[in-house]
Amino acid sequence: MRYHMEVFALTHFFEVIGAFFTGASLLVYLCIFFGKILEVTLGTLRIVLINRGERIVGACIALIEVTLWLIVAAGVLANYQSDPIKMFTYAFAFALGNFMGSWLEEKLAFGLCSIQAVVMSREKSDGICAELRKSGFGVTQLVTRGMDGTDRYLIMCTLRRKLSHEAIGIIQSVEQGAVITVSDVKSQRGGYLRQAGSHRRRTGK
Repeated sequence: MRYHMEVFALTHFFEVIGAFFTGASLLVYLCIFFGKILEVTLGTLRIVLINRGERIVGACIALIEVTLWLIVAAGVLANYQSDPIKMFTYAFAFALGNFMGSWLEEKLAFGLCSIQAVVMSREKSDGICAELRKSGFGVTQLVTRGMDGTDRYLIMCTLRRKLSHEAIGIIQSVEQGAVITVSDVKSQRGGYLRQAGSHRRRTGK
């Protein structure tokens, strides 16, 4: 009995939502616009998270995303031919949602990245490694050779993406002319990763 009541309540809720989206008021257009932006933003974030190995979080986001899609898309498809404003609102929100999703993912900075810096002198390389280690980062230093046969010094560091700006700032503070590349890392086994707050707790900064 309780199950049937819950199903009835849920069915009634979606009927009310469907009836609302058949309207042509400003509120309906705003709901379509912001609902689609939220749905696509979550979708972009979900893809990035899954690609970075965050499958459980990605699956939870997918549940919200598909629910929003069903509600908003059904409301637009119901009468978009007689109300083309809904179609254009939906399309514009879709484009804006992609932008918002990539921007949000960059700000949240999930996952890991690898920083490689090439410097010309051993002194600069040693200085950069010392400063990075002082800040709690794990660093590998290699001696390489350039096209002209002279030695170059390669510094490699795997870290959490949210800390990449800090590490790059340290490198550039020692050697402004360092050649720095940053690449995504899907996973890491072994080695050392500094936690976001560990250095602050240790140094009191």
